[in-house]
This record gives sequence, structure tokens and C-alpha cells, in this order.
Amino acid sequence: MEHMEIERKWLIREVPEDLGQFECIEMEQAYLNISPTVRIRRENEAYYLTYKGIGENDLAHEEYNLPITAEAFEHMLPKHDGRVIRKKRYVIPVSGTELKIELDIFEEPFRPLKVAEVEFPSLEEAEAFRGPDWFGPDVTHDPRFKNARMAIDTDTDPGIMCAEYETDLSGKDLS
Repeated sequence: MEHMEIERKWLIREVPEDLGQFECIEMEQAYLNISPTVRIRRENEAYYLTYKGIGENDLAHEEYNLPITAEAFEHMLPKHDGRVIRKKRYVIPVSGTELKIELDIFEEPFRPLKVAEVEFPSLEEAEAFRGPDWFGPDVTHDPRFKNARMAIDTDTDPGIMCAEYETDLSGKDLS
């Protein structure tokens, strides 16, 4: 059975003050292949192998998440390409909807990058969505902000990436 992931991605102007009230997931992820994407991920104490198909556009692609054991994760981790991505993900409900904002606060070497993602049930809803005031520029169509690309491109510099969007990355330290 196919699962289509439809999502948009934004830089953050200002981190909400009340993050402590939302679920926080510690994540560690690494890429075994880029096209198609094969990723391993730890989310707190849960582990997954993910396959992401090549989509026809930047908004939608096939995605399958398969649970794996901690031992399988540790076995595959040394086989990854590029850099391991570590981040904290805050899950923030969108008022009046079933949608959730996934606010990712990246650790080194991507700190102080902060990106929000929202998954949608349809392309129409994705295109119509307007984020809260604390959202910055939409970077859905900028491949530099794809986690797989960030992991593989060892020259990735969040400051340079965000400078084009005139987004200030100097926020408060959330670690």
C-alpha cells in the first residue's frame, strides 16, 4: 500500500516562547542512499528505516516507515553516507485543524538552523495553508533544505543557506 507524504517547509522568524508545553522528540538520522532516499532514524527510543520515493514535485512523494530494532539501527549507522543529523522536534498542533507543525531545532553542524514542516492530506490543502506569524520564508522548493541533501553536502552552512532569505538565525539557544 502506497503512502504519499505531502509537506511544506519554512524557515523560522522567531521560535515560540512556550515550546516546553509541546511534545519534544530527540532525533538522530542518517542516510544510506539519496535517490531514492533510504534513511535510518531514532526518535527517542523508537527506530525506523524509511524509504522515500522520487516525487514528481517538491511537495509530494511516496514514503514508507518501517520499525526496526535499536540493534539494527546501530548496525546500519556506520554504513551511512555524509553526516548524521541530530535535532529536537517539537510537535505543535495547528489551532482549529488536525494539522501539526513539526518544528526542528538542529544540532551541530547545522546549528542554529530551525525549520518547520507541516504534512497535509492533499495538495490543495498544502497550497492553501498559511502558517503562523513566526514562520519565515517557504523553502519547500529549495533542495538545500532537504535533510538528505544537508547530510550529504558537507559544505552545507546554515548561515549562507538562510542569508538569501534574509532570515536571522541568531535565536535563543534551545539546547
